[in-house]
Amino acid sequence: MMRGRMIPTDNTYANLLARERSTDWLHMDPWRVLRIQAEFVDGFGALAEVGPAVVVFGSARTAPEDPMYTAAREAGRLLAERGVATITGGGPGIMEAANRGAAEADGTSIGLGIELPHEQELNRWVNLGMTFRYFFVRKTMFVKYSDGAIVFPGGFGTLDELFELLTLVQTHKVARTPVVLVGTEYWQGLFEWIDDVVRGEGMISDLDPKLVHITDDIAEAVDLATSGIS
Repeated sequence: MMRGRMIPTDNTYANLLARERSTDWLHMDPWRVLRIQAEFVDGFGALAEVGPAVVVFGSARTAPEDPMYTAAREAGRLLAERGVATITGGGPGIMEAANRGAAEADGTSIGLGIELPHEQELNRWVNLGMTFRYFFVRKTMFVKYSDGAIVFPGGFGTLDELFELLTLVQTHKVARTPVVLVGTEYWQGLFEWIDDVVRGEGMISDLDPKLVHITDDIAEAVDLATSGIS
């Protein structure tokens, strides 16, 4: 209660409706925290009831005539036939192929896009999509709502997603998640280097052979990626 000279000359509601003279607050950390929180809330709300799902990572630069595009499309189809949703980054290339395979098989085709300096929109095969401002929020959604991962050849973005997931699994921050790499020729050299050099120098412990699988067989990849789904 306030009386007399203690009554303020302004009030909270009037302040809410008053026009701001400066918009600097839009670019300050407290406002960013609220936007980050809103992205988490929207993502959790959109994906909480999706059910079993597998995330598919891979290059945005893979052309439709590339055999890996065909393979990713097949992976999406096989997942849909098992009643498993396909989650991708929602872009072109491998992401488009996996979404396309899932959508063509009347499955759940999820695209989680990211704002980039160059124009990129969700591919037309996504039937449940969101676009995020922050990579870390988007990657949280990939990990939280997937029961397995299929990783096709890709660049820095794909490698980032792969190694973050492996780190979370190996440090027991998430439940054990089957990770399958498609493309023996593409991935073998990297993992030979990890085993021979990184492990050889004592930078990591012995790589758990059950942590990562490398194959060229798409049916096997889908079998392994969905092996944790009951």
